[in-house]
Amino acid sequence: MIDPPGEHPEPPADLDNRSPLTFTIPAGTTLFRLHDRSKGPLFFGRTGRNRFDSPDSSFGVLYAALDEHCAFIETFGQSTGIRIVTRTSLEQRVLSQMKLMQALPVIDLARSGGLARVGADGRLLTGSHGVAQRWSAPLRKHPIKPKGIFYPARHDVARFACALFDLPNSTFQVTNAGSLADPLHSVLLSQILDTYGFGFID
Repeated sequence: MIDPPGEHPEPPADLDNRSPLTFTIPAGTTLFRLHDRSKGPLFFGRTGRNRFDSPDSSFGVLYAALDEHCAFIETFGQSTGIRIVTRTSLEQRVLSQMKLMQALPVIDLARSGGLARVGADGRLLTGSHGVAQRWSAPLRKHPIKPKGIFYPARHDVARFACALFDLPNSTFQVTNAGSLADPLHSVLLSQILDTYGFGFID
């Protein structure tokens, strides 16, 4: 039976018996987060507001990008169609670089075959958060014991992000890289704005 476009299906009952693609993020890899200046970078949220959050708040999830471009567009591109960023909004956030102190095996939903192997399709990555959260819980409990989910970013599918399940803070060596509005990031910010066609209001 063909599954017509619409809401993504619920996770299959035999998910534990399926063989997901895996990817090991090597130790030494730097992940990136743009987070509110008043909060720390290592936030394993249980709010239920994000795609792969726990559906019942039983575990926390930290979202990180594999590069600064992805961190920017996943933060400032949430309101689709609005392509303006202000100095004030940039200064309200800190770019944190998080170096992994250990390798992390994750379920790979980015590589060819990754979605099909678990019985999913692209709607899992772009559709209802509620459905994705109901997938997150059984994926986390899969017998391969993944540390998270690796997936293409919703607002730039050519770049990648990861949702990491509760991990000790010692997993990361965090460096505060300041605001993207800081002069040391002027070249990087210019490249990001050019990539996404964003205007900048000083």
